[in-house]
This record gives sequence, structure tokens and C-alpha cells, in this order.
Amino acid sequence: MSATRTFALAGAIATFATAAFAADLRLPPPPPPQPVATVDTGWYLRGYLGMSNQFFNGLDHPTFLNAPLFGWYDKGGFDSAPFGGVGIGYTANNWLRFDVTGEYRGKAGFHALDHYDDGAGNTLTNNYTASKSEWVGLVNAYIDLGTWWSITPYVGAGVGVASIRIDHFRDLNLIAGGGGYAPSGTKTNFAWALHAGASYKVTSNFALDFSYRYLNLGSGESGLLQNFDPLASGAQPPFYPVTFNKIQSHDLMLSVRWMLQAEQPAPVYAPPLIRKG
Repeated sequence: MSATRTFALAGAIATFATAAFAADLRLPPPPPPQPVATVDTGWYLRGYLGMSNQFFNGLDHPTFLNAPLFGWYDKGGFDSAPFGGVGIGYTANNWLRFDVTGEYRGKAGFHALDHYDDGAGNTLTNNYTASKSEWVGLVNAYIDLGTWWSITPYVGAGVGVASIRIDHFRDLNLIAGGGGYAPSGTKTNFAWALHAGASYKVTSNFALDFSYRYLNLGSGESGLLQNFDPLASGAQPPFYPVTFNKIQSHDLMLSVRWMLQAEQPAPVYAPPLIRKG
């Protein structure tokens, strides 16, 4: 082989090796951009309306113990009533938030009917009526369980106080023509609640919320019951309030929430580029 051909072959080999080495140093294309997540942190305002479905553990009064063959035809119950409240809250991250709420629960009618023996073998009855309302304040915590199609289910719990007011208590004995009444009475108790619901994000700063709440309000009391039964003999017995034991409620609620600041982008981790060579 002549020297000219030798040099030409060596040059071609060097050119091919240089091109292959340069191709080996070429960096891979960057990955496609990922969608930027957002974190709903910060303060929010809340307003809500609802309807109650209330129940309790029965009426108590000392005179019930003295009535012969005393019992209940109807142990009593409350009508459903509306309520509404406002609150302020803070979203810590995408799964935990807190709020403080205050609400007024509207007047719910109450009805009950007992029976007893008058001592001569006759059955007499007392028909009880009243109305009940409350002021309730709660501190609540919620756990958001993830978001799908802008819907976020959640569970929560709350503790606080309930001020229960009993108005217009009446005890009417239609058969014997007697009865009694009690003035208004108010009792303040420890209260607690359990929540379950789902929120729908309408905009970045506005959400609708539909939820169920179990609310334990404690016991309520009327004023001192005054007896005007014409069959009562002797001195008027001591006056005592009528107790409504362990008032509870299954509540359905519709809420709105306004975030007071815009969403913040979540931090995105970018891995370092690695060069080949």
C-alpha cells in the first residue's frame, strides 16, 4: 500500500472516531415539563346553613318519681329547625385545616305525653310542650382525603360549648284540668361534634361544601316548674326545673368557603443533569 493511501485511510478512521466520540458526549433532550402543583395554604372565611334532626334521652323531674304508675305514652321529641353560622379557618397544607365557628340554632318545638294513676284507678295524662334554641361555638379540625375532579372528601371533629335555652314550657293535664308552667331557662355545657362531607372547588379561592355533622349539646333545663294542679293537696312542693337529658342532633349543612389569599405553587424538585463521557 502506498504512503498516500495509508495516510488517507488513517484520516478516515480518525474522522469516524471523532464523530462517534462527539455523539457520545451529546446530552439527552430535557424531559417534558410537568404540571405545577399548588398548595392551598392560608386563612379562609366560612359561612353555612343547615337543618337539624334532634333527639334526646328523656325528660326528668322529681315529681315523676312520686306519681303512681307513672309512664310515657310519648317520651317526647323535637321538631326539625334551621341553623346558621360563620367561622374563620386556616389551611395548613393539602390535607389538614382548622376553623373556629359560631352558630345560632333556631327554635325547635317540643312535645311529650305521660300517664299516671290518680289513686282511684283512673288514668290521667300530662301533655308537655316547649321550644328550644341554642348558641354553639366550636373549634374544628378536618382531614382532607384527596381531590378528584375538584371534589375533596373529608372527615373531622370539633369541641366547644353550647348554651341551650328552653322557652314556653307547659304541662297541661287536660283530663283533670290542672298542670303547670316553667319560665325560660338557660344551661351552658361542653359540646362536641363529628364531621363528614365533601367540598367542590368552584374557583381557586371559592369552594362549596356539603356535609353531615353529629352534634352532642349536653342537657338543657327549663326554669323552675310551678304546679297548678287542683288535685294537689297541702303545701306547694319545692320548685325544680325540668331537665332535657343529653340533647343530640344529626345535622345536614351547606357551606361556602372563601380563601383570603391565592394558591401558592408547590416546590418542584429538579434533578441535576448528568453528562456522559
